[in-house]
Amino acid sequence: MLVFLLPLWAGAQDITIQALFKDKAILLIDGARRVLKSGEASPEGVKLLSADTQEEKAVIEINGKRETLKLGVVVASFKATGRSSATLYPDRGGHFFADGIINGVLVHFLVDTGATVVAMNSQVANRLGLDYRKNGRPGVANTAGGYVRTYNLRLNTVQVGDVVLHDVAGSVTEGASPSEVLLGMSFLGQLDMKREGDKMELSER
Repeated sequence: MLVFLLPLWAGAQDITIQALFKDKAILLIDGARRVLKSGEASPEGVKLLSADTQEEKAVIEINGKRETLKLGVVVASFKATGRSSATLYPDRGGHFFADGIINGVLVHFLVDTGATVVAMNSQVANRLGLDYRKNGRPGVANTAGGYVRTYNLRLNTVQVGDVVLHDVAGSVTEGASPSEVLLGMSFLGQLDMKREGDKMELSER
């Protein structure tokens, strides 16, 4: 993750670019995550001028001064083949995280090839507006804390980078576990996954 320290006169001081999409960027501004479209400004006064997924950079403006930020966590790109893709970089612990979208709402994924589906806790499901008790198929899972109720359901859309899949299998576990939204094989299994060095590339087949 790359952090850029801007002059103290700027409304925002610490800015991290977390993800790039077409005409959109996710920025961490003084610890607050902001999703900005080109031309939009954050409450901190950071305006996104452009997002370039090819060169992996975003141009922002603060108090009339332009700054160019390079991407260091998630790269969203569109290949010449026409296949959408996303390139992920690991954190210091070697885990791959990705900012993405479920049913139009921003979420933070932990890539987990050991998870069968896109899994989340009930708190996240409520934030997403999922009526999992009504629309989900109930079940039970055995966890370290004992047996908990789960619900299997279908997610309308799941997006990472420019990759958008529809009608993806998901599950909701009542309580606070898992702490991260797990990007499981119901999504990953429909993509080509390639590791090169310390990065992982996901692309449409």
